[in-house]
Amino acid sequence: MKISKRTEAMQASPIRKLVPYADKAKKAGKKVYHLNIGQPDIKTPEVFFDAIAKFDNPVIAYSNSQGEKVMIESMVKYYKKHNMNFDYEDIIITQGGSEALIFAMFAVCDPGDEILVPEPFYTNYNGFASITGAKIVPITTKAEDGFHLPAKGEITKLINKKTKAILLANPGNPTGTVYNEAEINMIADIAHENNLFIIADEVYKEYVYDGEKFISFSSIEKVKYNVIITDSVSKRYSACGARVGSIASKNKEIIAGVMKLAQSRLCVATLEQVGAAALVDTPDEYMKDSYNEYKARRDVAYEALSKMEGVICKKPLGAFYVIVKLPIENAEDFALWMLTDFDLNNETVMFAPAEGFYATPGLGKDEVRLSFCIAVDDVKRAMEIFEAGLKEYKKTH
Repeated sequence: MKISKRTEAMQASPIRKLVPYADKAKKAGKKVYHLNIGQPDIKTPEVFFDAIAKFDNPVIAYSNSQGEKVMIESMVKYYKKHNMNFDYEDIIITQGGSEALIFAMFAVCDPGDEILVPEPFYTNYNGFASITGAKIVPITTKAEDGFHLPAKGEITKLINKKTKAILLANPGNPTGTVYNEAEINMIADIAHENNLFIIADEVYKEYVYDGEKFISFSSIEKVKYNVIITDSVSKRYSACGARVGSIASKNKEIIAGVMKLAQSRLCVATLEQVGAAALVDTPDEYMKDSYNEYKARRDVAYEALSKMEGVICKKPLGAFYVIVKLPIENAEDFALWMLTDFDLNNETVMFAPAEGFYATPGLGKDEVRLSFCIAVDDVKRAMEIFEAGLKEYKKTH
């Protein structure tokens, strides 16, 4: 018996593939600082748990395939807060942002169709494309440029009759890049001129620093019907395990197509939607505090990285990630070595090799992605260990 070529072709997660080595290091008594995964450590708002506690239906019944009424209304209210105009019928609740992205790809692509994506990108875009039969075509961006987009001509030359959409995260995971107004308008122009969809992954919109401005593609009138917004409560409310996300689009054909997919998987978990619906009423102070915390972590990490010899790192302006170019040949070997062969006072650091965030073979081999989802003091200590490890590694490799 043989498994499908589809699953054989899917890449393993570069974020999680080194977990067994981290577990082994911990068993050996080492403390491991986790900079490898975007799992927020900030407490989930109390309103989430309060709403679930008040749920008094005697049966946990199937939810509507579109989503619980209170959850859809919550998303409408949330988008209004951000001056994004989506009505009840424009939104479908999904099992996290992951399902939203998969549904979006299924809705716009037939097998063999292509999606343009700036690389490095969230590694699961590759996996989702494999599931749907679509092909990721990379728009290469560089660490030296802060991973900003290349000129319009560099993007349009990648378009052919199989190109169906442009997918991009803003702010970016794994880069922390925030696209400026000129870049947003350029992508809108390309989509408008070439009749392409824009799949906009806007999960990190709350976390934009240093006076930069978040611009949603949904605010651009000429691509009103091209845009598909994928979203999630996971990061902004530290509720990753709730697995509640959404798709929003003014394009009725897209919503009708996604609705068929939603019906085929029945529904999103009822109780989690009840809790997530209440998150829109999270006190402003919570959001302000979490913003300040992530910014402080970013500042500590960037200050340390910018002083490391041979390291190339532009300051990330959004989210809580950064891609760092290192003065070594093989970042995956370095990441593994840090877990198996190195410690500083019995402490080490885990991070994600960046090669898996690229579609172009060979790119990212000397880069890593760091996530700032641990406390400020821990970030500072992790940077000390990271620098010491890098210096030691370079002596022997």
